[in-house]
Amino acid sequence: MTLHTDYALRMLIYVATRRDRVCTVNDVAEAYGLSRNHLLKVAQTLRDLGLVETTRGRAGGIKLAKAPAEIAVGALVRATEEEFSLAECMQAGGRACAISPACRLKGMLHEALAAFLAVLDKYTLEDIVRNRAALGPLLGIAEAA
Repeated sequence: MTLHTDYALRMLIYVATRRDRVCTVNDVAEAYGLSRNHLLKVAQTLRDLGLVETTRGRAGGIKLAKAPAEIAVGALVRATEEEFSLAECMQAGGRACAISPACRLKGMLHEALAAFLAVLDKYTLEDIVRNRAALGPLLGIAEAA
């Protein structure tokens, strides 16, 4: 997974733990010790995907646009990853390997990727944040609903 996808999941976890309160990108950056600039791009992606609502201004911030149970982890990963190349030969326009015509590894890697995504498809953001009471203090959130 790319950092963008990792940060998208972390941002959604934070926002879901805050529940109906608006939080800022700075809140998320401080909670995880991440770059605010990277998280601004992540927030824009999540907004474009319809997963968060953003409001500008002094009282602005981000909040979930959907219930956590409606946000599928597998769908999010697919939407935020640019490509799923586990090896160079799987990349679009990737260099062909000398053993490509007879190699069976590529098929195995495709199967492994499908299994990875199938597991993520079984879960939602709600599954990740069921333990809000434990997550809240770890993220510096005083009242985890």
